[in-house]
Amino acid sequence: MKKVLIGLCLAAFVVVSFGMPAAAEEPQSTVFLMGRVERLLYGSERTGGLIERLNTVEKEMFGRELPGSIAERQNAVLNFIEKGTLEQPSVLFKLGVAEWAVEQGINALEPAVKRVEALEVNLEGTPQVDRPVSMRLERVLSLLISEPVSMQDAEIPAGSVVKGATVNTLSPKTAKKGDIVDLVLQSDFVAGASLVAPRGSRMQAVVTEVTKPRSFGRPGEVKITIEKLFPLGPEEIPLTVGEQAKKASEAESAQLAAAGTSVVGAILLGPVGLAGGFLVRGDLKEIPAGSIVFAESSRAMRVSAYPVPAGLQGMLKTVQPASGDKVPEAQ
Repeated sequence: MKKVLIGLCLAAFVVVSFGMPAAAEEPQSTVFLMGRVERLLYGSERTGGLIERLNTVEKEMFGRELPGSIAERQNAVLNFIEKGTLEQPSVLFKLGVAEWAVEQGINALEPAVKRVEALEVNLEGTPQVDRPVSMRLERVLSLLISEPVSMQDAEIPAGSVVKGATVNTLSPKTAKKGDIVDLVLQSDFVAGASLVAPRGSRMQAVVTEVTKPRSFGRPGEVKITIEKLFPLGPEEIPLTVGEQAKKASEAESAQLAAAGTSVVGAILLGPVGLAGGFLVRGDLKEIPAGSIVFAESSRAMRVSAYPVPAGLQGMLKTVQPASGDKVPEAQ
């Protein structure tokens, strides 16, 4: 219990210290910020007056309303959920670590409150809905990990390969240019013994070109560009489809073919050019959910990661090349 209370005291400090946005950041409207906070916590925006909605969020997160102006309070809550500090990582960071410790993967596409409830049910049978969410998360972590969750910088090189799977079916008949395509990471993305992005982390692609099915049986085409990976920390890792990703894709296709598995629907075929995209074409009427995509980090960068304790490092599951070729990963 003492550990939970200490975590809450630190959480309160972070909320106050994050009250004002950084000067370099683009200011955003209070309505936009409120909607973003609610989408992260609940999955959708709530109705009602702005102050009433903010009061509800603060009471659910902390058990009380915070001081300050509406803008200060919104920025404090948003930074507490998304950014955090090295000493006191964000709610999303801690939530990802907790899910990874229980399930060896995370549910990045689900809202935070639902994810906390699922952890409580898995561990204790029932959700502790009468307590603030921040306290509930600290309690879960105290049951799973002996040391407080911390965050440290990690270096990832350019060309580090990641493997993702589409979440929804993709069809030339319904796809539109500009559509966001969600994918989920299929293995842990690590830097040494630090966890950058657990399995289940969200990847994002965008539809850049669509040709509808035409007459005389001519098939439609959809081109998607793999854009980024959302890791545990607040940084976004830009992705592309370069040589390393193409080698991994070809190796996976060869392994599937050798095993007698149909490649169609199992892996998106035809990485095109250097634009970081995939062209879905041929006789396919649609690409089913779960189709595999390989991409790679487009540049070297520093990101926030979880330094995995020695006792948990055996849980790290990284991408394995399907052939003897070495596929770079973050080290």
